Amino acid sequence: MWFGWIEFDILLGDVRSLKEKRAIVRPILAEIRRRFEVSVSETGGQDLHRRAGVAAGLVAADAAHVIEVLDGIERLVAARPEVELLSARRRLGSSGDE
Repeated sequence: MWFGWIEFDILLGDVRSLKEKRAIVRPILAEIRRRFEVSVSETGGQDLHRRAGVAAGLVAADAAHVIEVLDGIERLVAARPEVELLSARRRLGSSGDE
């Protein structure tokens, strides 16, 4: 069993309220969830208007699949014109790691 997660620090465009922020972040989370069938959540910066932390995680039978999905998620977030990807951090592990 292999598991992986990816965490993003993103900068939002001209956002002046948490309501405007939610209007940008929620569709990104929904698209990641729909396209990749992974767990995804806003994980940081909930009280900041222009910054957001987003993380996604998955479990699969082989490492290649986990890497492929994490790469796809990163490409999706980086391609969104309404956000600037400041950083991406990921981890890959297996049930045999101790």
